[in-house]
Amino acid sequence: MNNLIWLLFYEFFKIGLFAVGGGPATIPYLMDLAEKYDWFTMEDVTNMIAISESTPGPLGLNMATYVGVDALGVFGGAWASIALTIPSIIVIVLVAKFLNNFSQNRWVKAAFYTIRPAVAGLIAAAVYNVFVVSLFVEQAGEKVLAIKTCILFVIVFALMKVKKLGKLHPVVWLIGAALVGIIFQF
Repeated sequence: MNNLIWLLFYEFFKIGLFAVGGGPATIPYLMDLAEKYDWFTMEDVTNMIAISESTPGPLGLNMATYVGVDALGVFGGAWASIALTIPSIIVIVLVAKFLNNFSQNRWVKAAFYTIRPAVAGLIAAAVYNVFVVSLFVEQAGEKVLAIKTCILFVIVFALMKVKKLGKLHPVVWLIGAALVGIIFQF
């Protein structure tokens, strides 16, 4: 138990330190944790994303809280959340202190120029993994396309491209999808 407390802190501190790009950038790290530990599964990651998107607060912090509660109860949720936020606080304080002095430095510019596409790649890889976990199911040891899920994906994607509907809050889409999922059960 004591080791799990420090392991949870270490893993989320590390995520908080290296997940450059906000909440979505935490997804690849969480997928890595799902493979490393038995705290949650890859399917749980998609559930975490849905829950985190439909609850108030930043995505990464909500997901850390979710994992922490799952691993160690309420204390674990608070502990993982603290671990995730401490690096951000440290980095923001340092950046605020020094960036004005170095923002025009060519090395700093070069670093930020190359960090952006790396973050986009991490997020794209996470989107792909969520896509696969969400739209394919395991049947007889093989990944098979889940037809109802794919139909819902196409409908939501198409409706979001309609100008007025695309402006609806994500919670509306998640509630609608949950209702459709309930209806599909009958």
